[in-house]
Amino acid sequence: VQLVESGGGLVQAGGSLRLSCAASGRTFSRYRMGWFRQAPGKEREFVAGIDWSGRSTSYADSVKGRFTISRDNAKNTAFLEMNSLKLEDTAVYYCAAATYGVDFDYWGQGTQVTVSS
Repeated sequence: VQLVESGGGLVQAGGSLRLSCAASGRTFSRYRMGWFRQAPGKEREFVAGIDWSGRSTSYADSVKGRFTISRDNAKNTAFLEMNSLKLEDTAVYYCAAATYGVDFDYWGQGTQVTVSS
């Protein structure tokens, strides 16, 4: 499974970005997908997750109400819509797939999101 993120960039505080994660393979619809982020000097943290059907989602408290995770199984793509961005959202964002069990076992290369004041 290969995961490729896109959509990162530089945005002002209060702005929005939409990240995409394109997955290879024909069984994308079976995977649970997640978004994580890692800020400089900090550990990687969970941001959002979505089940195979798209009906069940979960979010870190820090992004609830501002970020929305979704997926399009027909296009093998997961998304992270980020609104009301804050300086502390600056990080490298990674998408991940859990292809078997509960652990995320495949990761993308990451995309940089920088929020400026």
